[in-house]
Amino acid sequence: QETQAMTTAQAPSLTVMQDGTPIFTSYSKWLYPLFELEAYLTDHAFEPAYLTLQDKIIGKAAALLIHRLGFRTVQAGILSRLGEAVLQRHAMTYTSEQLVERIHCQMEELLAAVEDPEEAYQLVKARAGQ
Repeated sequence: QETQAMTTAQAPSLTVMQDGTPIFTSYSKWLYPLFELEAYLTDHAFEPAYLTLQDKIIGKAAALLIHRLGFRTVQAGILSRLGEAVLQRHAMTYTSEQLVERIHCQMEELLAAVEDPEEAYQLVKARAGQ
């Protein structure tokens, strides 16, 4: 019965691993998992540079927020070229299952000309009503 529950259970949208062990998971949509992660990191003494972040979809907004949080190693399901450019510019280690021209997200358009992680954070936060 456990096996059936595991196969029907939704996969997390974001997972943070420490030495292969999940220490944080989120099932939320859009960019909300990154806000949840920010709150988690505030309350826990983990150093993001030594953790691995796994995200289903990483576009430019997510890439900027992930960099802002201090992560250096990222695994993406789907990665947009704009997101990849951010990861490359900040010399982050990353892998992706699929690289796409762009993801269909308004934030990808809104942040097209934004390169500053703090500016991106404020724009996303405002859009999220945080």
